[in-house]
Amino acid sequence: MLTGTRLAVWGDPIAHSLSPRLHAAAYGALGLDWTYGRQRVDEPGFAAALAGLDDSWRGLSLTMPLKSVAAQTARTLDRPAILTGAVNTLLLGSDTLTGFNTDVGGLVRAIREQGIDQVGVGRVLGAGATATSALVALAELGAHRVEVVARRPERAGALTDLGETLGVLVVPARFDDPAPVAVDVTIATLPGGTDIGAYGEGFAAAGGLLIDVVYGDWPTPLATQWEIAGALALSGRGMLLHQALLQVRIFAAGRADAELPDEPVVLAAMRASLDA
Repeated sequence: MLTGTRLAVWGDPIAHSLSPRLHAAAYGALGLDWTYGRQRVDEPGFAAALAGLDDSWRGLSLTMPLKSVAAQTARTLDRPAILTGAVNTLLLGSDTLTGFNTDVGGLVRAIREQGIDQVGVGRVLGAGATATSALVALAELGAHRVEVVARRPERAGALTDLGETLGVLVVPARFDDPAPVAVDVTIATLPGGTDIGAYGEGFAAAGGLLIDVVYGDWPTPLATQWEIAGALALSGRGMLLHQALLQVRIFAAGRADAELPDEPVVLAAMRASLDA
């Protein structure tokens, strides 16, 4: 049984995190007297920090570099966490330690918010850890083919294997490949809004909606190329907002699919906190 009222986001670095703002807005709208803070925790210090929590703690949000070690530590995992090997949410309790990946659902909800309920062909720029969540999200939206673009296409091997599990054809590609095929949605997972130069023009012309997971400096060079091409480019704030809402569901009810009381009001409060 969940009794704690303390929550936090852990990671390294962590000072930039907007999670405390989002969660404070949610619990205020829900009338819950819960506290949500932030703590700098690196991967070597994760086990000791987790062991030091008492039963006043309800759960944790996790950012880099803790998502893999959290997945290895949790006793049970939800399906997105199993598929990606990444956990960004831990539900704590005397008899459980459950790991969730709400990044996948956050991406799905951010894309659907733009009126896109079905994706046939998608593209992922980058082949790092976040690309795995992007691939699973595109699969949930029905994609049958996803191109994964990386400087070293051999890095897409694990994503190709995951695609087989998901029933999605993953096609590795390079940034300098000619004439990119047209896709419905592009998810950019490049670190820090990486500038890929003139290659971005081709992807923008054929890339459909762009979700760039960066939510700091905006627009990124890639987003600017999308806008020049007359296409819609969105920052990672939509993903951030919706993955946080799913975390609030987990902390409130133990499940990501359990809708909150007056959820539209809660979501509006969270969105307003980002715009403040």
